[in-house]
This record gives sequence, structure tokens and C-alpha cells, in this order.
Amino acid sequence: MKNYVIEESTREEHGLVDKGIVEYNLSKVPFTQEPSFMSINRVIKGSNGDMLAGVNSILYCWNCLYIDVLWVRDGFRKEGYGSALLNEVEKIAKEKGCKLIHLDTFDFQAKDFYLKHGYEVFGVLDDCPLEHKRYYMKKNI
Repeated sequence: MKNYVIEESTREEHGLVDKGIVEYNLSKVPFTQEPSFMSINRVIKGSNGDMLAGVNSILYCWNCLYIDVLWVRDGFRKEGYGSALLNEVEKIAKEKGCKLIHLDTFDFQAKDFYLKHGYEVFGVLDDCPLEHKRYYMKKNI
């Protein structure tokens, strides 16, 4: 490799990188869902309209669901809001043909919560962040 420059990408270049990997993946394994990427995001609000909890997830390419974030406001944890949201996105994903869900969580977050809901650890990243663990989890549905 000669005569090259590494620089911060523009928003357009960021999109081209994403588009490039999607096209490559599609050339190797056909997508099994339409649209290829479908957000499944839900919130729970209290009677005054304040958001108490939420989940952001995406059903992608091969009917796999990736749960990016599941959050419950302090003071409302352990009241069933997280379970209600998890059950909701799992139900929607299953209705759309999903067979596999995956996510990651830290040792100071919700590993035991996900284990209780049938998820299993398939990988651990030590010292991410330092002196902590990041757990990669999955569930077949």
C-alpha cells in the first residue's frame, strides 16, 4: 500500500461504507426479509406522559433481531417494565419470522435479567470497560 491518506469520513462517506458492506453481504447470503432493516422501538409512558422505559431494536436482513438498548428509568426498575418491553419486541419479531435475537450487556447492567428471560451467554469481553465484562447473549425463538 502506497500513497494513501486516512481521514475522518463525511456523513455521505459513512453511508457509502454501510452501503458497501450491505451489498457485499447480499452477494454472499440472500436477505430473507423485506424491508432489509426494520426498527422495532417501543416506550412505556406513565399516566402523566413521562417516559418510564424504552427499547430500541432492529430486525435485520435474515430475520434476526438485535436489541440495541433496553432502559428503565431509576425508581421504576424491578416493576416489570423491562419484561413487558422485552416480551413486546420478541412477540413482534416472532410474528415477522424472527428465529434469533441477540444483544450485549455489561456486568453492571442486566445479564441476570436476560438469563431469566431465556437468553444465554455466547461470549464475554473482559476489561470492557476496565475491570468489567461485556456479555454477548442470544435467544432462539
